[in-house]
Amino acid sequence: MIGGRKFFVPTMLAFGFAFLYVPILSMMFYSFNYSKLVTVWDHANSPTLKWYGLLFHNGRIMGAAWLSIKIATMNACISVVLGTLAGLVLARFGRFRGRTILAAMTTAPLVMPEVITGLAMLLLFVSMEQLIGWPAGRGVTTITIAHVTFSMAYVTVIIQSRLANFDDSLEEAAMDLGARPAKVFWRITLPLIMPAIVSGWLLAFTLSWDDVVISQFVAGPSSTTLPMVIFSKVRLGVSPDVNALATIMVLIVATGVVLSAIVMQRQEKRRAREMQLAASD
Repeated sequence: MIGGRKFFVPTMLAFGFAFLYVPILSMMFYSFNYSKLVTVWDHANSPTLKWYGLLFHNGRIMGAAWLSIKIATMNACISVVLGTLAGLVLARFGRFRGRTILAAMTTAPLVMPEVITGLAMLLLFVSMEQLIGWPAGRGVTTITIAHVTFSMAYVTVIIQSRLANFDDSLEEAAMDLGARPAKVFWRITLPLIMPAIVSGWLLAFTLSWDDVVISQFVAGPSSTTLPMVIFSKVRLGVSPDVNALATIMVLIVATGVVLSAIVMQRQEKRRAREMQLAASD
């Protein structure tokens, strides 16, 4: 029984990883295919970088990619600030009037269907434009606001869960030594929750980067994001340049995740050494 269990778990794990990553690797492999037929490998002329060259000369795709990066970066920065503040309030301020409403408002986007969220945001922007004249039409501003609405909910959950396991004695010791609350936050609290903040930033960036449904509701004619371009191209049939574009996106995301993991691991090791030195003194 034990031997069968040891064999079953690695086998299921291998099947799970294969189910997730074999299609991605296959897509990356066929991005070097010379043939226009994405599922037929041209043995005579492949591998080739032909589709990557055509991709970088495609003004529509490159413009949409730059727009998506700009929106995702703004969304991630704003979501981290708002999500960190909401997480601190929910984790540190105990019971207060309006806590239930705040918790419900920050977690509702996690379970709300994207179609409902997109439609609600569209109706809100139309009503605001009629009442106060802002935002004037749909574009980068409306997409960013819509993305922040659901992205900050994920950041709030991450920060709140990190603060739930936070050692308050470190802050108390700093305040006993005469540090003001603001200085305690910047010197003690913020560095300790920085891995959670980085994780929230990356998650918010990724959520904004690949969003299609909500963006279609709140985007304007001149604000087509990269996922919207890919979705429109796929509906007409997958072309090799889509494989090349998706390969670049996968490499960018993978590089960001690996670099953030290395940075956070080094910070954890440095913090562990500092704690050991403090304990030995």
